[in-house]
Amino acid sequence: MAPQAIWLNGNLVPPQQATVSVYDHGLLYGDGCFEGIRIYGGRIFKCATHLRRLFDSAKAIRLTIPYTPAQLTQAIKETCKANARTDGYIRLCVTRGAGPLGLNPFTCEKPNVFIIVESLLLYPQEMYDNGMAVVTASTIRNHPAALSPRIKSLNYLNNILAKIEAIDAGVPEAIMLNHMGFVAECTADNLFLVKTRGGESMGLSGMPRLLTPPLHAGALEGVTMNAVIDLAVKSGLTVERLDLTKHDLYTADEIFLTGTGAEVIAVTKVDGRTIGEGKPGPVTQKLIAAFRALVAKNAPED
Repeated sequence: MAPQAIWLNGNLVPPQQATVSVYDHGLLYGDGCFEGIRIYGGRIFKCATHLRRLFDSAKAIRLTIPYTPAQLTQAIKETCKANARTDGYIRLCVTRGAGPLGLNPFTCEKPNVFIIVESLLLYPQEMYDNGMAVVTASTIRNHPAALSPRIKSLNYLNNILAKIEAIDAGVPEAIMLNHMGFVAECTADNLFLVKTRGGESMGLSGMPRLLTPPLHAGALEGVTMNAVIDLAVKSGLTVERLDLTKHDLYTADEIFLTGTGAEVIAVTKVDGRTIGEGKPGPVTQKLIAAFRALVAKNAPED
């Protein structure tokens, strides 16, 4: 069902009236930041965490958000209520605002802030049941010294070019490498490897190791990613951030992705190579179940 109302700069308006100027620097230059947030059972999942990241992103690009976190929290709730949504996806965007042509961001007088609430089905249920195939993209992740991956900016062209490669390959996602050839993340998701075989693959507890790229490799610090890490640690798994190569992907026992939209989903094939037994592995299934249990009842809003 399409949204009935959009929150725009303090007012709920019909979608056709939710417009910004063609001179908005968010449109002209991708100048702004955003958050994708989920609502489960009327509870805004990790709302405070998402807003902290939004304000950090804005501070990093010297963009002043004209609302407080408390005001935006209330605005999100009002938008969900106006659209009769107790479950769904929330997109909160802050643009630099309208200004004259030219790169100078300080010519823009006032940022635009808008909130969209919709339903979301990122991947078909079959992929959650059986896993998905992905490819590694030739498009590398932006150099972290050029644009920090921890800034969730409106400029997603880097990700979109890699997404086009995935679409051309007939798969829903692509893994992006960084400028050194190490795994960074996917176009819209964080990535985890599971090592279950003996020797160095096992953690000190004797449990499988859960590996994910370090933030300096070019990965966004995902809210769902951190929630899954917490669940993994509580279950006794060893979690490590390591530089990972394509060889690590190909020889992993399990791979899964995490993201606000994707939640937790298994990868069963990378670049034509079957991962593990070609189906969601036991560690992945355990974490999928744990995450679904977390959000099914009293989803944390902090």
